[in-house]
Amino acid sequence: MKYLIVTVLILFLSTTAQAKHYIHLDEDKKNYKTQLLWPDISIPWGMVQLPDGRILATERSGTLFLLAKNKPAIEIQGLPKIHVNNQGGLLDIVLHPDFVKNDLIFFTYASPEGKGRGSNTALMHAKLDTHNNRLTEQKVLYKGEGNTTKGAHYGSRIVIDNGYIYFSIGDRKERDLNPQDLSRDGGKIYRLNLDGSIPSDNPFIENGTAKKAIFSYGHRNPQGLIKLGDTGQIWSHEHGPKGGDEVNLIEAGKNYGWPVISYGINYNNTKFTDLTKKSGMEQPKLYWDPSIAPSGMAFIQSDKYPQWQGKILLGSMKFNHLVLLEIMNNEVVKQTKLLTDVGGRVRNVIQGSDGYIYLGIDGKGVLRLLP
Repeated sequence: MKYLIVTVLILFLSTTAQAKHYIHLDEDKKNYKTQLLWPDISIPWGMVQLPDGRILATERSGTLFLLAKNKPAIEIQGLPKIHVNNQGGLLDIVLHPDFVKNDLIFFTYASPEGKGRGSNTALMHAKLDTHNNRLTEQKVLYKGEGNTTKGAHYGSRIVIDNGYIYFSIGDRKERDLNPQDLSRDGGKIYRLNLDGSIPSDNPFIENGTAKKAIFSYGHRNPQGLIKLGDTGQIWSHEHGPKGGDEVNLIEAGKNYGWPVISYGINYNNTKFTDLTKKSGMEQPKLYWDPSIAPSGMAFIQSDKYPQWQGKILLGSMKFNHLVLLEIMNNEVVKQTKLLTDVGGRVRNVIQGSDGYIYLGIDGKGVLRLLP
């Protein structure tokens, strides 16, 4: 009997340890409504709201739009050369913290510059001239080396916190080369100062062969990146293979395991690893199996949605719904499905400067989520 009790206890502890990473997805069956504002954008990859209420939205095919309520979309000129290549194109966009003074924006895109055919993800800043509807004073802050013609896993989301800019580059479909090699770009989250210089306390600054901008590594294709309120924490989500999409708390110098450990398998149902855990590699705070294809990510602080304050909202491109995550003591403790059919693949989710939540839906455009 004593051995039976010990065995049951071990099994219980093992199950609960596993279960904290895989949490049942509840459903909120309230009838939430949306308002279609701008239907002209086919794949609205990135969005940010200006202080005056207008929205900048990136069309992945290489166009930057300025959107104003009840007015036609305006195309902003002056973008760099962009390699539109399957998942690659014009990607995420954010404002400089002092935008009202300097008019600076940051954006990521698939850049064909540098050695090799194809492209890799680049981060640029530029001034937005809204009088002439164009970008000026463009400067590339970072360009991933190792161009490839492969059209997958560019990343790339951006978040600014405490004077730093963080951004992601996916593994560029080179899982056995890039994510675990600190000397190669791809499969990483990077950190720069806002002027593009390397922070002196970046985790690999003293590593002679590493890319000095790397903040964390071992990622597959991160397409969600946020700061969690005033906690100083950076959270991310990333696409897994077949199964194994992840939510992670991003910390300096940490290895998130791809492709050595994973809760997913190959798309042809074969295994590429037998490991889900390994010493020195971080466990996800949550994983999805089956995959939901997460994209977009917002930390909700607006009093227009009091029931969601302090929680994370993200989209599912695979199942056309939203997911609300509750965080407690650095763990995901609950996830809830919202808007079970929003009408298309949820490409992006933001909280605007006006407090409203805006959704970018593939093939549908930009919508406002009504409180």
